[in-house]
Amino acid sequence: MSNSSADIHAQNWKRNFFTIWTGQAVSKFSSSVLQFAMIWYLTDKTESAAVVSFAVFLAFFPQAILGPISGVVIDRYNRKMIMILSDVLIALVGLAMAIAGFMGILQPWMILLVLFLRTVGTAFHSPCMQAVTPQIVPEDQLTKCAGYSQALTSVSDILSPAAAALLYQIWTLETIVMLDVVGALCACATLAVAWIPKLERSETRKKITMTQDILDGFHVLRQNKGVFYLAMITGLYTIALMPVSALFPLMSMSYFCGTSTHASITEIVFSVGFMMGSVVLSAWGGTKNRVYTVFGSYMLMAVSLLITGMLPTSGFWFFAVCSWLIGFSGPFYWGTYTPIIQTHFKGEYLGRVLTLTGCFRYFFGPIGLGVESILSEHFGIKLWFTVAGILVLIAAVLILMIPDVRTCDKRET
Repeated sequence: MSNSSADIHAQNWKRNFFTIWTGQAVSKFSSSVLQFAMIWYLTDKTESAAVVSFAVFLAFFPQAILGPISGVVIDRYNRKMIMILSDVLIALVGLAMAIAGFMGILQPWMILLVLFLRTVGTAFHSPCMQAVTPQIVPEDQLTKCAGYSQALTSVSDILSPAAAALLYQIWTLETIVMLDVVGALCACATLAVAWIPKLERSETRKKITMTQDILDGFHVLRQNKGVFYLAMITGLYTIALMPVSALFPLMSMSYFCGTSTHASITEIVFSVGFMMGSVVLSAWGGTKNRVYTVFGSYMLMAVSLLITGMLPTSGFWFFAVCSWLIGFSGPFYWGTYTPIIQTHFKGEYLGRVLTLTGCFRYFFGPIGLGVESILSEHFGIKLWFTVAGILVLIAAVLILMIPDVRTCDKRET
C-alpha cells in the first residue's frame, strides 16, 4: 500500500475503528449469551458445583498459560489474520458442538472442551485487539476509545443475562450456539474489510527464537519501572476484586437473606454503574497523567468495598448503592490502564507486554479466590469485602508513594 493510501486510512481512523468495533460488539454479545447458556446447561445436566466451578476456571486459566506464547505470535505475525483465525476457531468449535447436539450425542465433557478451546481463541484475540488499537487510533484518543469499549462490555453485561434467560427457555442450546457462530462470522467480516497497518520486523529479529522473544518482551517491560510496578499493583487489585465478583450473589441471597431477584438487582445495578462510568470516561478522557485517574478509581472502589463490609443484614439497598459505585469506578481503571501500556511501548513489543501484564492478573486472581474461600468459611462472606477494601486502598497508596509509578504517564504539555 502506498504512503498516500496509508495517510488516507489514518485520517479515516474513526470509520476504521468503529467498523471493527461493530463486529466485535455483535460477537461479544452473542458469546456472552452462549457463555451463560452453557453454564446453565452444565448446571442442569450435572447438578455439580465442582463441574460448574471448573467451567469458570477454564475461562481464564488458558490465558494465563498461553499469555507469553500468544504475545510472541501477536508481535511476529499479521495481527489482522490472527484475530480472524481466532474468531474462525471460536466459530468452528461452536459449530462442532451444535452438530453434536443435533445428533443427540452432546456430553458435558464436550462443553468443557469447547469452553477451553474458546478461551484459547480469546487468549490470542483479546490482546491482539489491544495491540492493534494504537496502530489505528491516534494516541490522544486511546482513552476515549477504551471508554467506548468498556461501554460495549457493560451493555453486553446488562443485556446478555436477560437475553440468555429468554433464549434458553425457547431455544435449544444448539440453536444458541449457531447464534454465536453468526456473531463470530460478523466479527471476521468487519475485520476483513478494515484497514490495519502492517508492523515491520527486522530480518535480525525474525531469526530470534520464541523463548528469546518472550525474554525480550519481559526485559522491555521490566525496563519501564513505572509501568512494571503498576502492573504488579494491578495484581494486588486483582487479588481483592476477583473474589468480590463471585461473592455478589451470595451477599444478596445469603447475607442479606434475599432472593434471586435481589441478586439480579445488584448485578444489573453494577452493570449500569459500569456503563455510566464508561460513558463519562469516553466524554472526559481522564486526567492528563492517567495514573491519577487510576488512583481515583482505586479510592472510590476501596471506599465502596469498606462500606459494604460494615453493612448490617438489613442494609441490602445500601449494598445496591455500593454495587453501583463499584461498577462506576471500574472503567476509570480499566479504561486508562490499558492505554498507558499502549502508549509506552513500541508496537513491535506491544503484544508481548500486554499478554505478560495480563498474566499477572490471571495468576494473582486464583490466589485471591483461595484466600477468600478460607476466610469466608471461617468468618463469613462479608469479611472479604473489608479485606478487599483494605487491599485496594493499599494499592492506591502505593501508586502515589512509588515515584516511578506516579510519574510513569507524565507527558509533555
